Amino acid sequence: MNYADFLNQRGQRGADPGFEPVFIPDFLFDFQKYVVEWAVRKGRGAVFADCGLGKTAMGLTWAQNVVQKTNKPVLYLTPLAVGAQTVSEAHKFGLEAHQSKDGTLINGVVVANYERLHYFNPSDFAGVVCDESSNLKSFSGATKGAVTSFMRQVPYRLLQT
Repeated sequence: MNYADFLNQRGQRGADPGFEPVFIPDFLFDFQKYVVEWAVRKGRGAVFADCGLGKTAMGLTWAQNVVQKTNKPVLYLTPLAVGAQTVSEAHKFGLEAHQSKDGTLINGVVVANYERLHYFNPSDFAGVVCDESSNLKSFSGATKGAVTSFMRQVPYRLLQT
C-alpha cells in the first residue's frame, strides 16, 4: 500500500454516520430546528452558538433523536454546576432526562458531570453530548484525554459551546 492509499483509507470524508431526524419538537425556533436537523444528519457535529440561543434545547433534542433511533441511552456531559439545570430544562420541554452521579443508567438521556465520566462504559451509549466543550481545549488535559477516549467508542457525538 502506498502513502496516498493509506491516507484515503484513514480519511473521513463522506463518512457521516447520521440519519434523518425522527423527533423535531415545536418548541424549537426555526434556526434551532435547522441546526438540530443538520447535526442529526451528520451524526457527529458541533453547535457553536452564543449565550441564550438555546444550546441546551438543541442538545437535548439531538440526544432524543439518537435515543429514539437506537433505543440506547445518550450521555449528556456537563460542567459541575450545570447538570441539574440541564435535567430541569429537559423536563420543562417535556423530555425525559435523569442525572446520574454513580453510573446508573436509564433508557434515555443520562446527564452527568465530566468528573463522573469514569463511572460509565462507552458501550452502554449510542451517543454523547459534551456541553461547554470549550473546557476540552487543553491539548494535554486529563479531562480532554478521558472524554476523547470515551467518545471514540460511541457512534453519535455532539459538542456544544
